[in-house]
Amino acid sequence: MADKPRILHSGKDMLWSLIPLLVICAFVAIASGNCSVGLTGQAGDDQTPDFDVTTALQADARDLTFPIRLPDTPDGWKPNSGSTVPVGGTMVSNAGWISEVGAYVQLSQTDAAEDDLVVHLGDGDALGTGTRQVAGREWVTYVTAEEQKFWITDLGDVRIAVLSRGPDEDMATLATATLAKEPLPA
Repeated sequence: MADKPRILHSGKDMLWSLIPLLVICAFVAIASGNCSVGLTGQAGDDQTPDFDVTTALQADARDLTFPIRLPDTPDGWKPNSGSTVPVGGTMVSNAGWISEVGAYVQLSQTDAAEDDLVVHLGDGDALGTGTRQVAGREWVTYVTAEEQKFWITDLGDVRIAVLSRGPDEDMATLATATLAKEPLPA
């Protein structure tokens, strides 16, 4: 059968030409392992490499002048980030996890004043919302315009903050786990 004259080609012909190409592209992406669907919304869906939170917090304990704690987080929590940044003339040690429900939860430890820590964590727009008792300590609660929550408690030589947009239960879990641990050796 002879080819159709060019004038008779339609969008349907183009569609039938693209379908095999799309199938080949999908097969290559799936076979190479560079494609992930991640339908459960859990920490295990994340394809980024694990962050070595133990080594990072041990290094912070050696390098910083205030006590650093390494919490035992629940199974299913994935450490994914850490940093040490200047705040109020001193430093703050940050470590982050993805909880089992897929929420990011951050632990910040510093000897900076609470006001400086609030400005740092809230990007200057945090409002105090009260206090709460967690793990036998009083935590001052804050929220930002972007609905990010954080709690701060003062242990005298260190201020500890937990931050998240996720459920309060995840924040309470991290706060309790942090206070249950003794500071790492300096």
